[in-house]
Amino acid sequence: MTPEQKPSKIKDWSPEDRPREKLLMKGTSALSEAELIAILIGSGTPTLSAVEVSRLILKSVDNSIENLGKLTVKDLMKVKGIGEAKAITIIAALELGRRRKEVSIPSKPKITSSQAAFEIIHRDLMDLQYEEFWIIMLNRANNLIRKKRISDGGVSGTVADPKRIFREALENTASGIILIHNHPSGNLTASQSDIELTRKIKESGKMLEVQLIDHLIVAGTKYFSFADEGLI
Repeated sequence: MTPEQKPSKIKDWSPEDRPREKLLMKGTSALSEAELIAILIGSGTPTLSAVEVSRLILKSVDNSIENLGKLTVKDLMKVKGIGEAKAITIIAALELGRRRKEVSIPSKPKITSSQAAFEIIHRDLMDLQYEEFWIIMLNRANNLIRKKRISDGGVSGTVADPKRIFREALENTASGIILIHNHPSGNLTASQSDIELTRKIKESGKMLEVQLIDHLIVAGTKYFSFADEGLI
């Protein structure tokens, strides 16, 4: 029986096709994204099963788990069959996934490449609908001291105050810093203001003996590195 031919109620499906039973019998890897979401929401509507409602959720984000992580409770509630409680359950599950990945990072990893820096910061930025500006502070051995959000703004920009950047760096006795900000639009092109800020921070850092190592622009799961492109 194909998915289109199955009864709308999951309880009427054969045991191996029910998400919970399927998970127990075959493990989590055997389930589709829609089936995993169906387990979270628990039930559908009088005419749609939980799996069918989950497919509607995925369809609304072009079947992208990355895009799903960007939805708010209100966004999810626009899908037929999703109320506030179910929306909150989905948001909470996605956040747990993010936090699990976060704690898997060593407490003071060594950052020697743009990719390593991106791995440290991208979970903080990838799902945001507005811009934020962060810095990563490093010691002389390029080990992470800490990462710090400097500012947040709107969809098209945020203000990064050089005074605050260097205050944070000096207070944490950082020898090097990496600038990071996100582009919610997905555009990885560095603006003229991005280039000018990078130049200003680099020159100011020389006087304070705080080296600017890189500046990353993050857009979802991709990034642009000023250092890799020879712009630092």
